[in-house]
Amino acid sequence: MATFFLEVLTPERTFFSGEAECVIFKSSDGEMGVLAKHAPTVSAVSVGPLRINAQGKWIEAVVTEGFAKIMPDKVVILTDTAEYPEEIDINRAKAAKQRAEERLQKKLSQLEYMRSKTALARAMARLSATNKRS
Repeated sequence: MATFFLEVLTPERTFFSGEAECVIFKSSDGEMGVLAKHAPTVSAVSVGPLRINAQGKWIEAVVTEGFAKIMPDKVVILTDTAEYPEEIDINRAKAAKQRAEERLQKKLSQLEYMRSKTALARAMARLSATNKRS
């Protein structure tokens, strides 16, 4: 299968850098899969799973908001955070989920509501990723 160069970058680190056969991430329009020779585009990246097929093996991770620049031979994903399931603190993710759910029960400003929804989405994505490895 044809490959392309993939970089997944966060402000803290280069999360992934290498040849990939496929990358799948959640965009604002739903899941997006990218193969080699994809048409050039830019896409928003939403909170959710990131799956990379590299050297015939699938790598699972969780990313938060960001952008993907897609070119025929290279894909660059810039995201706030990227984590492998084994890097996720399950207890911390559960506590964050509970806090976000409690905040959503209160009357919030529109900004606070959106922040709480985003926090809940992050916590749920992290817990989902850790459930797959259990």
